[in-house]
Amino acid sequence: YDFMKQNNGMVMMYSLKNPSYPDYIFYTEAGVMCIDIHPDHPYLVACGFYDGSVGVYHMAESRNPLYMSTAKSGKHTDPVWQVRWQKDDLDNNLNFFSISSDGRVVCWTLIKNELHYVDVIKLTLEDVAADGPDGTQLVTLGGGTAFDFHKEKDYMFLVGTEEGKMHICSKAYASTFLDSYDAHHMAVYKVAWNFYHPRLYITCSADWTVKIWDRVSSKKEAVFTFDLNSAVGDVAWAPYSSTVFAAVTADGKVHVFDLNVNKYEAICEQLVTPKKKTKLTHIAFNPKYPILIVGDDRGYVTSLKLSPNLRKM
Repeated sequence: YDFMKQNNGMVMMYSLKNPSYPDYIFYTEAGVMCIDIHPDHPYLVACGFYDGSVGVYHMAESRNPLYMSTAKSGKHTDPVWQVRWQKDDLDNNLNFFSISSDGRVVCWTLIKNELHYVDVIKLTLEDVAADGPDGTQLVTLGGGTAFDFHKEKDYMFLVGTEEGKMHICSKAYASTFLDSYDAHHMAVYKVAWNFYHPRLYITCSADWTVKIWDRVSSKKEAVFTFDLNSAVGDVAWAPYSSTVFAAVTADGKVHVFDLNVNKYEAICEQLVTPKKKTKLTHIAFNPKYPILIVGDDRGYVTSLKLSPNLRKM
């Protein structure tokens, strides 16, 4: 995330059978900010780039993107922080969503050989209005950083912003939020619904905290708040247990919590990077095996095996 030094990017697909060299390499013109692999067609990879464009790669076919957004076809004007595949639309077209710090959440549909876009929501800052040169009110857009769709009601999604706000949105209403919270004091880096509990979701932020929220709670307060003593770059629910989640922090640590065992502190805290300067930025669980994968800001990816006490169902 050193944006002063921009250069090309790469998407690489590794197998744990050979961690020393990737099976596939795709070279990109702009830095890659985020990827998502299609759940039903694992050879399709959606990517979001630093220059605001999004693209789709086909693993087996060519090294060039199958689809790429351009300035004409609605690309973002700021880095794309997250892309996420959605269920096929009513015409059985593949589609995915993207969010960017330009304040737009966009739905991209793959039709024949081009990407069609629809702006799903624009994140306006209600309390900040700037005056234009001729006295007109300019709408200030909030920077979107993360989003996640509800596991059952796929029209409902969460959005986290650079200002620390969290919005609950619906695909049906482009102009209004279903709900808004001042969730954090600094940028929200991740929002994620729980796989098993339809009301619960988790957020993490640069303000050192991870928070768990109940969608139906009347109070706009988190159910749990964990202070991890450093900026929290990413958080992920475990796919095998409703009470386990893992987070990574800027001081190089992975924290694994199991709320069934301890509601107050992590049951495992592992230092991954020996050098204190390296920030951990991303974390993901393998959907099948008890393996965590962690990425840092120097380009290293570390895979960790969970000990038996961390993978209780």
